[in-house]
Amino acid sequence: MTGSDAAPTRIDTSRPHPARVYDWWLGGKDNYPVDEELARKILAADSTVLRGARANRRFMHRAVRTVAEAGTRQFLDIGTGIPTEPNLHQVAQQVAPESRVVYADNDPIVLRHAEALLHGTAEGSTHYVHADVRDPDTVLRLAGESLDFGRPVALSLVALTHYLGDAADGDDVHGLLKRYVDALAPGSHLILSQVTADLNPEAVEKAAGHFRRSGTPFFPRPLPEFLRFFDGLELLGPGVIPVTGWRPGPEDVAAQAEGIVPVYAGVARKP
Repeated sequence: MTGSDAAPTRIDTSRPHPARVYDWWLGGKDNYPVDEELARKILAADSTVLRGARANRRFMHRAVRTVAEAGTRQFLDIGTGIPTEPNLHQVAQQVAPESRVVYADNDPIVLRHAEALLHGTAEGSTHYVHADVRDPDTVLRLAGESLDFGRPVALSLVALTHYLGDAADGDDVHGLLKRYVDALAPGSHLILSQVTADLNPEAVEKAAGHFRRSGTPFFPRPLPEFLRFFDGLELLGPGVIPVTGWRPGPEDVAAQAEGIVPVYAGVARKP
């Protein structure tokens, strides 16, 4: 496990951070009272968030396993979050021990835990870069020290795009995703999930309001906007679908019986 040479800023415990809020929802211990307070407020507004966080993790596992079994041996995971086992590299390297994985995140607490916990197989490699998704040049440059972008890469942004705004908000999330996809070789894959208000409008908008008031931008997206992320790519079956329905395992089938989770998910291949 190695990291970038970028010096992370100090950990700010005065404001909640999405990675730490997500950690609380997953039952983790690497969060602060300010994160727990926001996590509980959002849970009170939207009772599906715990199931949604866990469904996102399971989707990542299934998607990574799918593309690894199809022959992909390089993975770039942006918006890694605080490590929660099994991590992406463990799933990929279980299929193919020689897999090379790069994690990227911009939270100092993620860096500290990544350095301590994210260790891969001897045959493959696992690296971490401290960089912001909004700076694709830096992410791709640092990731390129470990990955060969002349060969297929699986790019994973699970539960990340809803923290990024559109052009009017200063982020241009669709242009940003295109910048990353353009850097990928043919045969690469894009793995995405995104909160939507389509499936539970009132609860999701209340949760989004809590995020925004805490200082975290939050942008649930309708299906047409989520589908735009896959423009020019070939969607794998079953296409874009609520997260628990994407090639579901037994836990996902059980989760579907508890009610719908307002998260879309999809995996696509670059032709």
